[in-house]
Amino acid sequence: MKMRELEARTGVNRETIRVYFREDLLPEPSRPARNVADYSEDHVRAIMAIRRLQHDSRMTLPQIKSVLNGQSPERTMGASAFNHLEELVASRVGVQQGLVMLDALVRQNPKAEIDARALAKIGVIELIDTDEGLALTVTDAGLVDIWGRMRRVGFDEEHGFPPEILDYYIEAAEFVAANEARLFLERVEGVIGEDEAASMLEFALPTMLTFFGILRQRAFLNFIGDRTRTGADISVKRPGSRPRRRRAS
Repeated sequence: MKMRELEARTGVNRETIRVYFREDLLPEPSRPARNVADYSEDHVRAIMAIRRLQHDSRMTLPQIKSVLNGQSPERTMGASAFNHLEELVASRVGVQQGLVMLDALVRQNPKAEIDARALAKIGVIELIDTDEGLALTVTDAGLVDIWGRMRRVGFDEEHGFPPEILDYYIEAAEFVAANEARLFLERVEGVIGEDEAASMLEFALPTMLTFFGILRQRAFLNFIGDRTRTGADISVKRPGSRPRRRRAS
């Protein structure tokens, strides 16, 4: 596609798109002839990811570029930001692009390598061997950074919270995700088109993370409150064993 169509597809004007190219955020277009550039779906995906990072996650172009160049994120990012960054990474050319070097994380958090290896051992993240050393995807680097911030407020080995304690999150996350996927497909498969389904998921995934987080926080505080008031043990039930509430008649 030509620049005019790229503008129409993304809603971004050519001057802004050229800024993205100057910042090395977009893959180079194919050039079948001198002064002729052909853009692809990769460019559409990348531009839309940049716009979401700017508008939804409030990231500046230098911040986006630093993460794509393998540096540790310098600011707290929500789950949707990691999704957009991975989408931007996927649209770019080069195996090394979009990986965060483990050394960069260690410079900000001396315990980062210990945490990264522990989280990799239980399957939360993956460590990637490169010519320059161990690296992580943007999302995995974000998970290590999150645990680093948990450490700083007291969730550490001294208080009985080694990173391996996060092992139970894997099963819980897979249980919730599997049920979400099943329910979604049961209702939309063969009913709506792929584009509409993709648009629904694009909105729903980050939104439902917030929804689930609120439910989890409320339940957590209720459990702590009950234990404080009554001294009763906290009963842990298997996912799916909780009876559903009846609807009010």
